[in-house]
Amino acid sequence: MTIDIENLEAGYHGRAVLKPFTTQLCGAGITALIGANGAGKSTLLRTISGAQPPVGGSVSIDSRKLGSIPPKELARCISLVYTDRASAGDLTVEEVAALGRQPYTGMFGRLDADDRAIVAEALAAVGINDMRRRKLATLSDGERQKTMIARALAQATPIMILDEPTSFLDAASRIEVMQLLARLRDEMGKTIILSTHDIAPAMAVADNLWVADRTTGSIDSGRRDDVVARGTMDRVFANTAVRFDSTAGDYRMIRTI
Repeated sequence: MTIDIENLEAGYHGRAVLKPFTTQLCGAGITALIGANGAGKSTLLRTISGAQPPVGGSVSIDSRKLGSIPPKELARCISLVYTDRASAGDLTVEEVAALGRQPYTGMFGRLDADDRAIVAEALAAVGINDMRRRKLATLSDGERQKTMIARALAQATPIMILDEPTSFLDAASRIEVMQLLARLRDEMGKTIILSTHDIAPAMAVADNLWVADRTTGSIDSGRRDDVVARGTMDRVFANTAVRFDSTAGDYRMIRTI
């Protein structure tokens, strides 16, 4: 599956927060969207997913403009995992994951045997099948995030978009989630676009980088190593106290004495 982004301007109420952005993603891969708070990362992801209209430009999937794809069909193409703390009332893990089948069953549709098998496979893929009867409210933040990813997997979409999937997680859980996404790319052929502040784990698994510059509103995009080699990471996050270490894939403090 190919995603074409052409002169895309993301923003609200007719006002763009990012300059026109053009790129293309083909097939399985992980694209990490990195930038400072307020750089427009969430706005860009919502625009690419079709959750909000673009200010200008277009997004196409296999040569079809996003706006021309019916909502139900789009929901079978793109799944979303947002940054908010997962909350689903009194639902169990299995029931939350089963919500991913709504594009196929309807809001009040019953799950058939095939649907239940897909949900079970999604729970197993993220390693929480043994928690399927537990209430979401009883889980840790990391377990809740895995449940949300399982719901996206149950949606059976070739494209997954995740807004800050490692927010609220401890260090070990952040790495575990990134490793999980890498497995979904490698074993299921998913096209994954995620925004994150966790530079090192993202750099370890990303094939592509989109680096949003809050100051200029521009985005530098390309293969991970190419973007790093252009010095984009240091330029966008310019700071006299830190420098980007391309070997470690993270920022390091500079000694001043």
